[in-house]
Amino acid sequence: MPTDHVIRDEAALAALYGAPVPASIAKEVDHLHPLYQEFVRAAPFVALATSGRDGLDVSPRGDGPGFVAIGDPHTLLLPDRPGNNRIDSLRNILADSRVALLFLIPGVNETLRVNGRAEISVDPDLLARFEVGGKPPRSVLVVRVETVFFQCARALMRASLWDASRHVARTALPSNGTILAALSAGRVGGEEYDRSAPARLAKGLY
Repeated sequence: MPTDHVIRDEAALAALYGAPVPASIAKEVDHLHPLYQEFVRAAPFVALATSGRDGLDVSPRGDGPGFVAIGDPHTLLLPDRPGNNRIDSLRNILADSRVALLFLIPGVNETLRVNGRAEISVDPDLLARFEVGGKPPRSVLVVRVETVFFQCARALMRASLWDASRHVARTALPSNGTILAALSAGRVGGEEYDRSAPARLAKGLY
């Protein structure tokens, strides 16, 4: 790839894009404004971005609407449910507390962006607050909010993300078992992995 067409400094970037529109600045605040809190309470999904010694990570987190609780206008509480135990995000937070959250609400093209710093809590009272069926999360991320703003609808509109007619059938793509078998030379994965997946996933949701 030619290197003489690569942007290398902020001056060149500003010359290319120009000044931000006033609304893009006015929408950013340092706390969870009551109007932004409504988006948090409605969201059943959030992408969690972290940075650590070994690189970057973006992890999907989801549950019922409002599963990310609002502690106060400067604090979010995100329960960590059972997963694959890679704990990439949590390991990153131990090294670098900075996090970014992107909240998505089905049917709504605007998203909510939150940046802040997180710590991993195992406070028994906090864990009990997020019990489901008597099962508490392993830990809870306590996020100290630093900036909050909504992202305009263009990206999701271009993607037609919520248009059911554009949805892709899962069977149109390689199955998890197929991928695992190919990458592990048959040591894990395969047809049995795919057959047992629905029951395995349902059992380990909480």
